[in-house]
Amino acid sequence: MRVLRVYADTSVFGGPFDEEFAEASRRFFEVVDKGRFRLVTSGLVEEEIGQAPGQVQEFFVRSAAKADLVESSSEAVSLRDAYVSLGVVSENYLADALHVALATVTGCDLIVSWNFKHIVNYRKIQQYNAVNALRGYAGIAIYSPLEVVDNEDQDI
Repeated sequence: MRVLRVYADTSVFGGPFDEEFAEASRRFFEVVDKGRFRLVTSGLVEEEIGQAPGQVQEFFVRSAAKADLVESSSEAVSLRDAYVSLGVVSENYLADALHVALATVTGCDLIVSWNFKHIVNYRKIQQYNAVNALRGYAGIAIYSPLEVVDNEDQDI
């Protein structure tokens, strides 16, 4: 069984410290630690984490040490700009679009996020994938951490 490459955006690293998302976030990172997912994160996440509370920064450093770190590229920026120009998100949410673009251009299998407005949103997911198809990229699955660990202990 192939290990899925899972891009985690900034919200996922703060999840263990948020009462609403703590349990599912903890379970997600347990699944990563068991080797069921290959964690992928980015320089953008690292930059955004710099604004977070110390405990979130420390957790990110520990988690990122075991992750693939991808950096922004002209290819990712071009795809981000396509998301904006085609109306998936406005220019106010360039970082959200760049998270999706980074995961897409680096061949991740899916994205996990707690951002339900601009990333984990059924309309946005369809739109991101429509732009991906127009630009010659594969579609990408986008879920909350809860959705990818909910049935991890069950045989499929």
